[in-house]
Amino acid sequence: MEILSKLFGSEARVKIMRLFLFNPDQPFSLSDIANRAKVKTAAVKKELSVLKNAHMIHVKRFMRILETVKLGKPKVTKKWEGGWVLNQSFPYMSQLQNLLIYTVFVKPDELVRRLSVAGKVKLVIIAGVFIQDTDSRIDILVVADHLKDGQLSNAIKNLEAEIGKELKYAAFETPDFQYRLGMYDKLVRDVLDYPHTTIYDKIGVYERKV
Repeated sequence: MEILSKLFGSEARVKIMRLFLFNPDQPFSLSDIANRAKVKTAAVKKELSVLKNAHMIHVKRFMRILETVKLGKPKVTKKWEGGWVLNQSFPYMSQLQNLLIYTVFVKPDELVRRLSVAGKVKLVIIAGVFIQDTDSRIDILVVADHLKDGQLSNAIKNLEAEIGKELKYAAFETPDFQYRLGMYDKLVRDVLDYPHTTIYDKIGVYERKV
């Protein structure tokens, strides 16, 4: 991220560009972008102005569907909002995709370090967006002792802000994962039997000849 930030002017710009590139058909409001990219509103406004002037994005009104519960009954309301969407005819689209999407987002040891706030990590497997495989069932599998779901969720959200895409992940306590591994659990098999990269393994998954 540091090198890309220098190339593109700021970390905020890289995050926002990735958000649009990963979601080419989806319009975003100002608050959407600030929340998804974890960038302050003032900085978002500045970067949107730069990207709009470069013709990478353009203004678009869109309808947001809100679901609420009133007096115990679900209620659906529709609201028009102003926002921005990726300009599909931007001439440097493919070059930006190659640079900002099809690259390693976080170094393996850095990824493990970030996930370790959620417990004593025993296994981390990456797939999906991290290896450019759109057919993967998940992007990250984490196995840890004393797993803290809230801390893991926050770590994933921070990664999503940098990458610009919602991540699919699965997390297990070590005994639960070992049980699932022995029982040929479908989710675990779907990860291990298809393209993936193991970046941290203190369980010895492959020593067990799974």
